[in-house]
Amino acid sequence: MRAKAKASAPTTRLGRAYAQIRRLLIGTPLASEQEIEERLSKKKALAILSSDAISSSAYASEEILNILVLGGLAALTLTLPIAIAIAALLAIVAISYRQIGYAYPSGGGAYAVAGANLPRIFALVAASALLIDYVMTVAVSTSSAIEQIYSAFPALFPVRVEACVVAISLILLGNLRGIRESGNIFALPTYLYVGSALVVVGSGLFKALVLHDPAATGYQPGHVSAAVDQLSILLVLRAFAGGSVALTGTEAIANGVPAFKPPEAQNAARTLVAMAALLAIIFIGVTAVAVSYGILPGGTQSVPALVARAAVGTGPMFYLFQASAALILVLASNTSFNAFPRLAAILAEDAYFPRAFAFRGDRLAFSTGIFVLAAVAAALLVAFNANTAALIPLYAVGVFISFTISQAGMVKHWFVEHGRGWRSRLAINAFGAVLTGVVAVVVASVKFTAGAWMVVALIPIIVLVMVLIHREYAREAAELVVREDLVFGQPHRRQRVVVPVPGLTRAVVQAIAFARTLSPDVRAVYVTDEIDSGEQLRARFERQLPGVPLVIVESPYRQLVRPLVTYLDVMEPDPEAVTIVVVPEFVVRHWWEQILHNRSAQRLRRALIGRPNTVVAVVPYRKDA
Repeated sequence: MRAKAKASAPTTRLGRAYAQIRRLLIGTPLASEQEIEERLSKKKALAILSSDAISSSAYASEEILNILVLGGLAALTLTLPIAIAIAALLAIVAISYRQIGYAYPSGGGAYAVAGANLPRIFALVAASALLIDYVMTVAVSTSSAIEQIYSAFPALFPVRVEACVVAISLILLGNLRGIRESGNIFALPTYLYVGSALVVVGSGLFKALVLHDPAATGYQPGHVSAAVDQLSILLVLRAFAGGSVALTGTEAIANGVPAFKPPEAQNAARTLVAMAALLAIIFIGVTAVAVSYGILPGGTQSVPALVARAAVGTGPMFYLFQASAALILVLASNTSFNAFPRLAAILAEDAYFPRAFAFRGDRLAFSTGIFVLAAVAAALLVAFNANTAALIPLYAVGVFISFTISQAGMVKHWFVEHGRGWRSRLAINAFGAVLTGVVAVVVASVKFTAGAWMVVALIPIIVLVMVLIHREYAREAAELVVREDLVFGQPHRRQRVVVPVPGLTRAVVQAIAFARTLSPDVRAVYVTDEIDSGEQLRARFERQLPGVPLVIVESPYRQLVRPLVTYLDVMEPDPEAVTIVVVPEFVVRHWWEQILHNRSAQRLRRALIGRPNTVVAVVPYRKDA
């Protein structure tokens, strides 16, 4: 028992320190059978998987106003109707994804639906669009969160980029601890924002509509004197496209159905309804208060901050709302930290992503996907200087593409599967597919020159990469396949063993002892540029390792690998023989000792792997003391 514990423990001080820090930050490892315990209740799922969608109410209204203010008073009067139209679109999308959750409870969302019902290329396009949107969610949510903070504390504006990177790092750490613990960490800020937002909206509407606050004058000509007061269809479409960012994150619950506690599909459906209702109420409420008080975008304060100031003043409630808005915007990226790794894992299982993305870490989280998402989003924030306005045009294009593909796939699903009420369900999905398809075209076209072209160009590139990965895995599988009708008996090919040696050491003795268990034909090979030292070593071999001949290979240019490979090439030819090269390797006790060695064993192994009729075996030697 003691020996087993010693073998499993870290073998260096550095290793032990790393293990302790890892356990402190990430937590103790979880067994695979504990996965069911890591599932989410509806309350925690609402916090984790809905924070992206709910938090968009903190900037969606501002995106509408940023466009309409260019059209003057006539355009600003359409602010609330546009918000209501977006809320109606949200209801249609939510109903559609509720059906997807029931029809495809294994998760995957648009990718799973398209893969089951449409040509594979549509599934890959949907997956690419979603992956891009998840990255953009992290970037936009984090930059907007820091914007809420410096709206209250302007002195923090110069360090906004650094603050964004720190925020992403903290969310990365929280997600590496596993989905249940991340729910414990992120639940309070989500519900705090929902509560404070409802208080702000309720107070603002009560003051404006019931108390008839004199400040609630709506939009007046004097407010927009610099505007052109010109209304156009293009302007309305651009405003609708800007506000449609409110729908991002709606698909996350359908994508993450397996993360729910049983009954998974039913719990996911109820959570989706609750999310859509809360988002619609807060989004329309914030927009209505902004319209009532004639709030315009611009300056150092965000529209939600101005709404809160008008509704509750500058007391504690204002700062609570700003703090909770900042927190939920930071944590909104947590939706992506759950959805991106899960989708990447599904793609990896289907051989469209590297297999490392399907591996669960110590805490049953898809660690590779979590790290990649954090790194790409942080790089994007640095590149765009944490400017939310510059990032927004890249946002929402991908999600509406995935909306359209998923609902088109559901139309095919109902045609084939039928089932109870299939006609009405088909009609809902068909209407949703047409509507979201139109919105996808509008969003992509009106935001194209502002940056959406990058997303449109990136989607086919990602699809191509996934196709190439899949082709490579298919080629490897074809090379490794074993026909079921073949029976493999005892090998009859002769085996000969070659042991490259640097001298006579304990590592060499151990390697030769192992070689003798493989074949009676064992020979040691010594590559040197000094023949005299080679002859002296031969004498020692004959005395201390009788029966193992030492072959001396002269290397006038002091090379090791090439002379050894040449010797193997000219060794007595035997097409039926298999040559086993046993490489002794000394393993250092401390990481810093590696710089004291030339790593010849690794160089030999790399040179010999793939050589016909050759097998390479490395025999490590380490003296524990």
